[in-house]
Amino acid sequence: MLVDSPPEQRAESQSAPPTRRAIRAVGLLVSVLILVVVVLASIAIGAKQLSLGEVWHGLFESSGTYGDVVVDDRISRTVLGLLAGAALGLAGAVLQALTRNPLADPGLLGINAGASAAVVTAITFFGVTSLSGYVWFAFLGAAAVGAMVWFLGGSRGATPVRLALAGTAISAALYGYLQAVMITDDAALNKMRFWTVGSLSSATDSTIRQVLPFLVVGVVLALALARPLNAMEMGDDTAKALGANLNRTRVLSMLAATVLCGAATAACGPIVFVGLMVPHVVRSFTGPDLRWILPYAAVLSPVLLLGADVLGRTVTRPAELQVGIVTAILGGPVFIFLVRRRRTAQL
Repeated sequence: MLVDSPPEQRAESQSAPPTRRAIRAVGLLVSVLILVVVVLASIAIGAKQLSLGEVWHGLFESSGTYGDVVVDDRISRTVLGLLAGAALGLAGAVLQALTRNPLADPGLLGINAGASAAVVTAITFFGVTSLSGYVWFAFLGAAAVGAMVWFLGGSRGATPVRLALAGTAISAALYGYLQAVMITDDAALNKMRFWTVGSLSSATDSTIRQVLPFLVVGVVLALALARPLNAMEMGDDTAKALGANLNRTRVLSMLAATVLCGAATAACGPIVFVGLMVPHVVRSFTGPDLRWILPYAAVLSPVLLLGADVLGRTVTRPAELQVGIVTAILGGPVFIFLVRRRRTAQL
């Protein structure tokens, strides 16, 4: 069910007192420090146990065993985790504002399903086997579904409800197609089984370079939409009175979410709950102001993603538990708690 923000919260979002702004700024700084700690942990901790001295040696002498583990593996996956986490968090925050549904996530508009279906198609019908090939097919699939949702949702007459319904319908159809292809093609199933759970383990410099331009564009666009999305959360009539262009804001929001989620999914596979949990939790202490929610989500989402990746690398040593599995295990109970808390608050 779509839930709008209470009027008193909307009013507060437009003119927070200086003291609260200062608290938010300090909180954002603390969040950045937490992110730095998690980044260091991601580099220092892994499935292969290394001492701090060995990690330090690997950082500054990239040749040899330590360098291969630290530089070629851990730094690349940490950088990708930073980028993908920020992208998923921002995409979730934008979609929650666009649909006026605080429990929305990038999967709501079918973007993950589009990327997954495109990769299955690439493997089965075009013989694509490399991650660099997956990236482009996954991104094109996400973009195509984003466009379909926009047109099926009514294009210029699109509303949050229509967009959500169109995304749900397309997701169901695409996941049916995905399962049908994978069941009938053993080769596709074997190649897809690791990608579909979501992982940072295949991170390379090449993958990062391919998705980085899209992520930069998506981040800049999402941050620029904070003010018009704030106006839209007050309702269409109020947003028009404030001078917001509703159609343009919706198109750009769809574009930002598609670029961010599509690029992250292309590089890592579909990772669930990051785009749902972090913006929702952030909203509980920043209020509904997107000017604060978006920066917080961009910082704290990588904390969750990298933290889950470190946990997955350590709990099953010397094997690894894929980060998509860890976020799903953590996210399920949290999602149930959030839904139950909202239902209790509405009674």
